[in-house]
Amino acid sequence: MNLSSELLQPRHGGDLLWAAKVSGCEPEAILDFSANINPLAPPDWVEDYITQNLDLLTRYPDPNYRELRRGIGEFHHLEPAWVWPGNGAAHLLTWLGRDLATQGAVTLVTPAFADHGRALRAFDADVKTWRLPWEHQDTSLPPSGQGLLLSNPHNPTGYLFPKHQLQALLNDWKLVVIDESFMDFLPPHREQSLIPLLSEYPNLVILRSLTKFYGLAGLRLGYVLAHPDKIRQYQQWDAPWSVNGLAAELGAKLLQDRAFQQYTWDGLSEYYRQLYDGLSLLPGLHPYPSAANFILVKTTRPAPQLQRQLLLNHRILIRDTLSYPELGAGYFRVAVRQPAENQRLLAALRREGIPPQQTANGLGGDF
Repeated sequence: MNLSSELLQPRHGGDLLWAAKVSGCEPEAILDFSANINPLAPPDWVEDYITQNLDLLTRYPDPNYRELRRGIGEFHHLEPAWVWPGNGAAHLLTWLGRDLATQGAVTLVTPAFADHGRALRAFDADVKTWRLPWEHQDTSLPPSGQGLLLSNPHNPTGYLFPKHQLQALLNDWKLVVIDESFMDFLPPHREQSLIPLLSEYPNLVILRSLTKFYGLAGLRLGYVLAHPDKIRQYQQWDAPWSVNGLAAELGAKLLQDRAFQQYTWDGLSEYYRQLYDGLSLLPGLHPYPSAANFILVKTTRPAPQLQRQLLLNHRILIRDTLSYPELGAGYFRVAVRQPAENQRLLAALRREGIPPQQTANGLGGDF
C-alpha cells in the first residue's frame, strides 16, 4: 500500500494522528504502546490542581523559575543553582549538545535516542559512535575521551548501567552527559543515579524528565542537574520562559507526591513481569530484560510490517526501531501498560502468527 507523505513513519512514539490515519479510526481509539508513559498517571489530584490554577495562563512565569528550581533541588538534596528546567528533556538536549560539541570529539553510545544525535548534529559536533553489544551481555564503555553522551537506563534496550561503572569514567572524560529520563521508574533500592556525585565531578551533567513518570507528556517538563557554572551557561543559551507557567507551578509538587511514586513502583513491577513473560512465550519474539518501563523485542517479522498489521487489525500502536540505525526493522519496543491492556497486546500478537526463528536445519528454534 502506497502512503502519502503525511503518513510517513514517525521518528518518535506517541504519534496517534499518524496511527489513526493508518487504522482509519479516531486517535482516541488507538491503544498506544509506543510512548513510554506511566500507565498509572497522572496522579489523581493533578487535574483539579490545573483547573484551579488556570489564572497562571494570563501572566508570564518567573523567568528564573526560582520556586521550581528550589523544589527540584530539595528533592535531590541540591541547591537551586544546580538546577535548570526546560520544556521537556528533548528541549534541554539541544543545549547539552552544544556544550558537548565544544569539548572536541563526542562519543555517542548507540543505539541511542534519536534526539541525542539530533542535538549533536545541530552544532556540527565531531561524533564518534560506540556500539553497545548488549545482545551478548557486553556493556563495556570507552574508558576515556573528550565528550560522552549516553542514557541510563539505556534507551532503547532498557539496560541499567551500575553506578560504579559510570563513576569510573568520570576521571577520564572531559564532559559526561547522562540522560536519566527513565531513572525515576526505579525504586530507591534499585536506581543507579549519579546525582549524588555531582558535587565531586564538575564534568558531570545529568538530564531528567518529569513528564514520563507522571504521565504528563503534553505538559513538557524536564530539568538538568549540573555544576552552577554549567547551569549559568545553559541559562544564557536558552530562550526566556522555556517552561510554561502551569508546568512550572506543578513540577515541584509532583516530586512531593511520595505515595504516587510508591504506587507506581509497586504496580509497574507486576505489570512488567506479566508483559515480559507473555512476550517470552510467543513464537518469533524475543524480549530483552529491561530496568525501564518499556521492553525491546526482537522479531522474525519486520517490525514496520508488524506495526501496520497491529494498527489495521487491532488498533494497537507499537514502536518500530527504524530511528535506531543499529536495530533497523528487526526489533520493536513496547511500553508497559496495565494488565488488561497488556493482555490485549499479547492476544493481538498471538493472532498475527509471527513465524518462529528458523535454525540451520529449517526447524523453528530459540533465539
